Amino acid sequence: MTDYHKPVLLEESVEGLNINPEGTYIDVTFGGGGHSRAILSRLSDKGRLIAFDQDEDAAGNVPRDDKRFTFVPQNFRYLKKYCRLHNAIPASGILADLGVSSHQFDSPGRGFSTRHNAMLDMRMDRQLESNARDVLNTYPEEALHRIFGMYGEVPNARTLARNIVVARVNKALDTVEELKNVLTPLARRGSENKYYAQVFQALRIEVNEEMDALRELLQQSSEVLGQGGRLVVISYHSLEDRLVKNFINKGKFSGEVEKDLYGNELKPFEGVNKKPLRPGAEEISNNSRARSARLRIAVKRSAK
Repeated sequence: MTDYHKPVLLEESVEGLNINPEGTYIDVTFGGGGHSRAILSRLSDKGRLIAFDQDEDAAGNVPRDDKRFTFVPQNFRYLKKYCRLHNAIPASGILADLGVSSHQFDSPGRGFSTRHNAMLDMRMDRQLESNARDVLNTYPEEALHRIFGMYGEVPNARTLARNIVVARVNKALDTVEELKNVLTPLARRGSENKYYAQVFQALRIEVNEEMDALRELLQQSSEVLGQGGRLVVISYHSLEDRLVKNFINKGKFSGEVEKDLYGNELKPFEGVNKKPLRPGAEEISNNSRARSARLRIAVKRSAK
């Protein structure tokens, strides 16, 4: 399905893997398969690609009759478990294209987009028990304040949380339009769409436990990759990018890098690019969703 999702920074990310044609690679965000197809095109008959995706719709894009390819219909937070199951350790490279696919945004019934008046779902894995409606209608005010401030960087997160709690007393907030009716009076005039996007991002991250899953992916990547293996991550907002940057540079998500008695830094990766790569003007013109993308590349260090 070529229109399922337009891969961002395709050439740059695949080049960043520094592909060995006989290597084993992991695409933890298969989606429409754009990055996976580019990786497969560079592999020989002895190469392997393991692809993860928790969204059942992605399974429809799996290449048929390619013995080099294995699809794992799971969240990438289970990376190590399934790589061990498929004898894919040590791997030569891991690629992650974070965030929401074009298909998910453009599917009205999924509730990811502010453009469609759908039920507020936002589950990437539709087997999850809790959705965005549950968060909005059951979370206490302080919890709503926390996720809007932390995950959406919403400027008036406390007021928003209070207004949601008041609104849901009369009627549960079930649809996109019902939520937007609460949001619109709180948004700066002329910046309503940006405000909606911040709130929807916060809800989506909470529903899908995206930050926890990313932490688990990064920690497990150092155990799955072999020496010299590449980690390539495309992120779309500052929260994701900060986690990736800190883990690559410090081997941890906060604080300073630790050192041994000899002054050697105790971290599994070395950054390949000090500053993240960004899409060029032509790619942004062809795909507006690429505008916020940041690409970081790291190599697995040798054990001291």
